[in-house]
Amino acid sequence: MRVVIAEDSVLLREGLVRLLADEGIETVAQVGDGTALLAAVEEHRPDLAVVDVRMPPSFTDEGLRAALAVRERLPGTPILVLSQYVEERYATDLIGGGAEGVGYLLKERVSDVAEFVDAVRRIATGGTVIDPEVIGQLLGRRRAGDPLRSLTPREREVLGLMAQGRTNGAIAADLVVTEGAVEKHISSIFAKLGLQPAGGEHRRVMAVLAYLGHA
Repeated sequence: MRVVIAEDSVLLREGLVRLLADEGIETVAQVGDGTALLAAVEEHRPDLAVVDVRMPPSFTDEGLRAALAVRERLPGTPILVLSQYVEERYATDLIGGGAEGVGYLLKERVSDVAEFVDAVRRIATGGTVIDPEVIGQLLGRRRAGDPLRSLTPREREVLGLMAQGRTNGAIAADLVVTEGAVEKHISSIFAKLGLQPAGGEHRRVMAVLAYLGHA
């Protein structure tokens, strides 16, 4: 796997490069601002871009805007955005352009190397990974009439884990239930959200979009 890293902190950037290298993941470019990110992605066409939300010059949302620009210029490029704090708008802005191959994680997740590398691999192969803290905040903001209100507490748990990018097997292990039970919950979620099989539509991704308020 080949990645581009956009992070203005040299220390964190080098740490990410070493961490990924230890897992057999090659960093083909490391940059410190949004403009350089766009150039690096266009040059190297990586399997994944890891992007800090806040970069020069204003340290607000330059990284996010650069990530969105990458997705616009090179559709389908997997993006993992890292943030110091939970900012729901950044997650929903990123997911709003399509949930396949995107992730939004707090930087503190990097310390759990196994989980972080797993997220990197899942996003690079088209998965969706949203930080559990973001999901927790979104859960409390559902509006009246929202179809998600019809979900049972267990179905909400399952959908939340789906939004984190968990497989059915991983969800079953987390909830201490069988995979068959998870499959039944997911089928019920699809039905309640009106996500019937149709063409190439990825219902799992559409359910996550609904969860994040973009369906």
